[in-house]
Amino acid sequence: MNKPELLVTPTCVEDIESIVHAGATAIMIGEERYGLRLAGDFNRTQVEEAVRIAHKNHVKVYVAMNAIFHNDLLPELPDYIKFLNDIKVDSIVFGDPAVLMAAREVSPDLPIKFHWNTETTATNWYTANYWGRKGASRAVLARELNMDSIIEIKENAKVEIEVQVHGMTCMFQSKRTLIGNYMEFQGKDLKVEGRSKDRSLFLHDPERDAKYPIWEDKNGTHIMSPKDICIIDELEEMIDAGVDSFKIDGILKDSEYIQKITALYREAIDLYLTNPDEYDDKKEYYIETVKSLQPPNRDIDTGFFFKETVY
Repeated sequence: MNKPELLVTPTCVEDIESIVHAGATAIMIGEERYGLRLAGDFNRTQVEEAVRIAHKNHVKVYVAMNAIFHNDLLPELPDYIKFLNDIKVDSIVFGDPAVLMAAREVSPDLPIKFHWNTETTATNWYTANYWGRKGASRAVLARELNMDSIIEIKENAKVEIEVQVHGMTCMFQSKRTLIGNYMEFQGKDLKVEGRSKDRSLFLHDPERDAKYPIWEDKNGTHIMSPKDICIIDELEEMIDAGVDSFKIDGILKDSEYIQKITALYREAIDLYLTNPDEYDDKKEYYIETVKSLQPPNRDIDTGFFFKETVY
C-alpha cells in the first residue's frame, strides 16, 4: 500500500526542525510576492536555509509560485525559478501557465518538478492529466470536492494527487485590497502589506453565527473558511486509493499547534498502515485531541468531503 506524503506549511525557518521531527515528509514555503496564502513569508535567504535543513532530514521542499501574476511581475519569474533550481528545491507549485513558460526560458530541461495548484479548478482528472502533459507532476485538488470525486480522480489521473486534510481554506480572493481601500476612503489607517495577517479582521455572518477570517497582503484580499477542515478520522479511503500527498495547512496557526497536529496525523497515518483496526478504535481520540488543540471559537468540520458544508 502506498504511504502518503505528509506535507506541512511552516510559519518560519525555525519551525522546520520541529515539524520534521513531528513526522512531516515535505514542507511548502514561499515568498509572498510569488505565492498565495502562505503560512509564513520566506525570502531567498530563508528559502535556501529551509532547503538545507529539510534536505539534511530527507524532507522535500516545495516553493509556492501560485500567485495571480500580472504583466509587471513576468520579467522576474525566470530569475526566481533559476534561483529555486540552483538551490535544488524539489518542486515549484504553480497555477498560472506563465510559470511554465518562464521555466522554459531558463532551460527546456530543468530537473525541478512542477505541481499544478489553482485552489479551485482542479476538479476532474481530464484537467489534471492535461497539466501533466504540459509538465506538471502533481495536481493539487480543489477543496470543494467530495470523497467520491477525489477517489475517482486518483483512479484515472496520470499525475500525483495532493489533498488538503487539515486547516483553513480560502473562500474568496481579490487582487484589490478591499478592506484597506475602504479604510483609506474612511480616513482611517490600516496598513495591509506584510503584517496584516496578525490583525483580527472577520466577516461576520449573524445568521449562521460564523466568523470568516480576512487578511490582506501584497496579493490582495483573502476571505477564509470559518472552520478548519479535519479528516484525521476519515483517511482510510484516500490511503487505500493511493492518494499521494496529504496537506496540513498552517495558515494563521502558531508553531506549537502545527507541530502537534503534524504529530497526530503522522501517528494516524502510520497506525492505519500497520494496524487498521486499532486506527478505527482511536478515531474518537484523534478528533477529541484535535478539538482540544483548536484556537478558541474555531471549530472543525469535514469541509466538502461528505457534502456537509454549506458556506
